[in-house]
Amino acid sequence: MSGTPPPGETSTDASPPGTALTRPPLPEIEVIVPNFKRRLSGVTATIARLVPIQADRIALATLGPGLPDGFPDVGIPGLLRLPRSRPGGRPRVWHARRNTEMIGGLAAKHILRKRLKLVFTSASQREHTWLTRWLIRRMDAVIATSERTAGYLERPATVILHGIDTGRFSPPSPAERAALRRDLGLPAEGFLVGCYGRIRAQKGTDVFVDAMLRLMPQRPGLRAIVMGRSTSKHEGFERALRDRVAQAGLSDRLRFLPEVPVDAMADRYRMLNLFVAPQRWEGFGLTPLEAMSCGVPVVATTVGAFPELVVDGVTGALVAPGDVDAMAQAAAVLLDDSAALSGASLAARQHMLDSFRIEAEAEAIIAVYRSLLDA
Repeated sequence: MSGTPPPGETSTDASPPGTALTRPPLPEIEVIVPNFKRRLSGVTATIARLVPIQADRIALATLGPGLPDGFPDVGIPGLLRLPRSRPGGRPRVWHARRNTEMIGGLAAKHILRKRLKLVFTSASQREHTWLTRWLIRRMDAVIATSERTAGYLERPATVILHGIDTGRFSPPSPAERAALRRDLGLPAEGFLVGCYGRIRAQKGTDVFVDAMLRLMPQRPGLRAIVMGRSTSKHEGFERALRDRVAQAGLSDRLRFLPEVPVDAMADRYRMLNLFVAPQRWEGFGLTPLEAMSCGVPVVATTVGAFPELVVDGVTGALVAPGDVDAMAQAAAVLLDDSAALSGASLAARQHMLDSFRIEAEAEAIIAVYRSLLDA
């Protein structure tokens, strides 16, 4: 099992499709960022949003599928031709985020004899498998995506929280919000609450649905969206939720929408008044950051890095996982008090500007690279 969380974050600020980045000449490459997963996942999207920023600051190449066209991919042939070290015998950095990528880095170092310094980013918040622990011990540096994640590691780690592209994820004007809603056939006015991500018990989608079913009968102007997809293993779970909503006679007000490409995600947040992150387990979870960057307050559970992201009572609220009553009550406090909702919206946006810009994340990671390259 990988040391990163299972895939499921569909909402990530990856770079726009078609981003053209220049790959440095092979001898000059300082950093290799592998991505050994073809399908979209939170890890892949993290790489996709960071690489365009980091490639402007350090000679970087990617390796593997699943990234936007135009990324500076070195390819397997390029890796094989890569000089064993940089000019002067200096090393390169290999930055892994999955077990397979740590294994790839060790193979490149010990079998292909490339001079590499190996970095691993961990987002997991549970005990690692023996294989992951064995691999991590062989890394030259480890990054943790939260303090809680660092607590599961058996060695020191540099904690670097994820950041957000606050320019692309930005608050809408009232007219823009109304237009976005009309495009989906939703009323331009009234409160709209969203829950985005994979539809499964681990993500707490059922808790969100039950909380909304409790709030809607007394609030005729309230509507909600579940957006994402369920894999074949969880299709029955989604059908049961849809049936529950239909039996309550609220299918027209609590809608299930398909996931959208990453470059369309910002607008899905911008149409909301409130976002709910109901996860029962999470490694990090970018959705609260993306929502708050768009000026949308967040009700989140106390799992993953959420307590390090959401300021309880300021940018939204934190509740225990699986607690439908607490989730409904926290949402009601904001939905029933326009001044509180407006204040949380402003505070959420400012919190992102102050503490969670993606440029700061990129620079902090590059600082880890430099410490290894200059050692």
